Amino acid sequence: MSEKPKRPGSVALGWWSANIGQRDVPVARALVARLRRAAPMAVLSEPRVQDLARNLDLGPHKAEEIVRLAVLLAEVRETSSEPLASRLGGDDPVLSQLRFQRLLRAEGDDLTAQLRRAISMADRRCNVAALAADLLYWEAARPRWCFQYYGADVPQKDFEETTE
Repeated sequence: MSEKPKRPGSVALGWWSANIGQRDVPVARALVARLRRAAPMAVLSEPRVQDLARNLDLGPHKAEEIVRLAVLLAEVRETSSEPLASRLGGDDPVLSQLRFQRLLRAEGDDLTAQLRRAISMADRRCNVAALAADLLYWEAARPRWCFQYYGADVPQKDFEETTE
């Protein structure tokens, strides 16, 4: 009997909880500080980030996504049930519609910078597992973020493949 593989969001949440979720622990604070200011190769050189990459089992072609994931998870201070897009939008959005649209069009380093600001605007709190899964599969997640930002129900049939 084979063991069912863990979802990327669960793996990332476990890693976040074990390595950077407890900011009162000096080792976690030091790792967060290094991740927040490091260049991409320095992020990949962190043993804890290599643990994350190994557990995600995505392969070297996803190095940019692993770097973005580690850097942005270092920005989150508290996990919650709400996805980041929901925390940014809704009836009284903390991120304007124009900035949200710009975030959805962003790529590369610009995407990382805009998401970093967005996490800060959301009081550094969001669903860590959902954020991780979305970052790893950003192209598939962008339409879902539109629904979440505007507080609409996400059509599950269209998004089943990206969440399983």
